[in-house]
Amino acid sequence: MENTTYYLAIDIGASSGRHILGWMENGKIRMEEMYRFENKLTKRDGHLCWDLEYLFREVKAGIKACGESGRVPSSIGIDTWGVDFVLLDKDNKVLGDTVAYRDSRTQGIDADVYQVISEPELYGRNGIQKQVFNSIYQLMAIKKEHPEQLDAAESFLMIPEYLNFLLTGVKKNEYTNATTSQLVNAKTQDWDYELMEKLGIPTKIFGPLNMPKTLVGPFSDAIAEEVGYQADVILPATHDTGSAVMAVPTMAEDSIYLCSGTWSLMGIERLVPDCTEKSRQHNFTNEGGYHHRYRFLKNIMGMWMMQSLRREFRHKYTFEELYMLAHIARYFPSRVNVNDNSFLAPASMSQALKDYCRKTGQEVPETEGELLYCVYKSLAACYAETVKEIEAVTGKTYTTIHVVGGGCQDKFLNRLIAEETDKDVYAGPIEATAIGNLMTQMLLRGVFKDLPDARKVVAHSFDVKRVSTDVE
Repeated sequence: MENTTYYLAIDIGASSGRHILGWMENGKIRMEEMYRFENKLTKRDGHLCWDLEYLFREVKAGIKACGESGRVPSSIGIDTWGVDFVLLDKDNKVLGDTVAYRDSRTQGIDADVYQVISEPELYGRNGIQKQVFNSIYQLMAIKKEHPEQLDAAESFLMIPEYLNFLLTGVKKNEYTNATTSQLVNAKTQDWDYELMEKLGIPTKIFGPLNMPKTLVGPFSDAIAEEVGYQADVILPATHDTGSAVMAVPTMAEDSIYLCSGTWSLMGIERLVPDCTEKSRQHNFTNEGGYHHRYRFLKNIMGMWMMQSLRREFRHKYTFEELYMLAHIARYFPSRVNVNDNSFLAPASMSQALKDYCRKTGQEVPETEGELLYCVYKSLAACYAETVKEIEAVTGKTYTTIHVVGGGCQDKFLNRLIAEETDKDVYAGPIEATAIGNLMTQMLLRGVFKDLPDARKVVAHSFDVKRVSTDVE
């Protein structure tokens, strides 16, 4: 394929990272996975941390693999999960460990924040759903435990921004990921410096916010030499959900999206944020999206619960076998609140489920099938409840749910979603985050005229199936 322009999406999740090469061919987006690596939390000084040195080595290894294949990308974009960050000192050295959002250091920190600013007032400023691991609480935990780190800090970079800095030597904060910090004003779409000053968080460490489609810069000379070629680093929507929502094939007025992965993100796309008390009471968030859109959504515990159970089971079941086990256990009646903190990072997910059912006076799941069905049915019920809440808050009726991301492959869950919500459910594309990342790079290069144009190409390029409620 001579004269083909290639783009590289580096999509890093909590459990794995992928380098996915994309290009246009016969009017369609084509993709190929070039490299994959594991990502996991490590325990350091009693905290759950990310190993950023390892992550950066893997980022470079995948970039190098593209060059060795003979298909050199013209640009690359990195997206990751939200909220986690590094603090750099005046010599650009990382201060302390990069503690992960699943760590318990932020427990009780919300009370410290609310002594300074009430919860309703905080939501009125940023419209972001309260999660005890948001960056605002992480920073306050650092202020409490290691104030010397904040004193020495010169830069605040979220994980993809730090990886970009290591590749280019350029620091650029990006809007979509910044909004997950709970430190961006929803109306001004800029850092809320007044809020930071109230909380005693140094404002100087936060750089100007850049929108997706911004050029960070070329590889530094050292990186270009190491990987064997030169390429531009571009900001996609660096928050993986921001990229995934871009790849929802059609975002009609009556459509709800469900980005299904380790986390489930369910919501709608809006042009104006909703920071009202009604929205806060329903625990919705207004995360920043591409081109000043808002992702009005709920963070819901997702496939994490199934992934955790699967790791605990003695037998390494295939996904089809898991669906069969869950299907057999359809008689099991107990349900759990999937967003309960006890499921965030338990030593044993099966034990956490049993404890919850026991505590709430329900039948305790004993078999692997009962554990699975309990989670599946509880997740589907939570999605159905979220749909009702979206309709209640917006005053609109929605007819369609688009499930995108890796979790859209879960046929059993898709069928339960269709049954529980009584909506038309469509599944696909699977690699939504990587596609959205590639779309941003292609939009910068003028491949598409705008986002609606790019979404039409996505619908034409990837397999999107209507979910049937018939048992196969």
